[in-house]
Amino acid sequence: MAKSETVRNAERLVEVMMKDNDASHDAAHVFRVRDLALSLAHEEGLSSSPISLEIVELAALLHDIGECFLFRNASEDKIVEDFLEKEGVDMDKSSKILSIIKEMGFKEEIGGIKSDSHTLEFGVVQDADRLDAIGAIGIARCFTFGGSRNRVLHDPNIQPRSDLSKDQYMNKNEQTTVNHFHEKLLKLKDLMKTKSGKKRAEKRHKFMEEFLKEFYQEWAGKA
Repeated sequence: MAKSETVRNAERLVEVMMKDNDASHDAAHVFRVRDLALSLAHEEGLSSSPISLEIVELAALLHDIGECFLFRNASEDKIVEDFLEKEGVDMDKSSKILSIIKEMGFKEEIGGIKSDSHTLEFGVVQDADRLDAIGAIGIARCFTFGGSRNRVLHDPNIQPRSDLSKDQYMNKNEQTTVNHFHEKLLKLKDLMKTKSGKKRAEKRHKFMEEFLKEFYQEWAGKA
């Protein structure tokens, strides 16, 4: 199916806005999320609804616009709203796209936003973003981000934090890169919203568990 002009313009916006980001949150990440989201959408039966697929694709493409090392501000949020208005996306679609983007983050979920009222379109976009945070690519992205922040790789004396509040999670200074697996990445499998997302997350989750097992053995000089 041919891409719409709006989708092509969204791709261009992503490339311009994210060109200076490190590889953990670059345009390639966004395009992977878009492809994953569309794949999940088809598996979840949304392929018969062009409107739903458009909402999924645009929400996935635009979900990280305004994200600068994971900190969003109001003026950056407006970039997406202005883009959709300029492209002539109708108010209903635009509202759904903006709602998905606003509520899909991990920090929003631990902050108390409930998922029982979210749509299937929301579920496939959020699941796609979370799938890209786990597995082999998730590991690569995690260490890329940690390196960009000069974060400590691992310190056995710093234990992962449990039962994080939103404010605690956003305090990145307290994390080590390896602890981020325990504080977030290993939790994502159980937070998937769709059957297709849950199925794919199982394999990626196991890969991370095996990686960490080997990592700890090598760190301790046992492997």
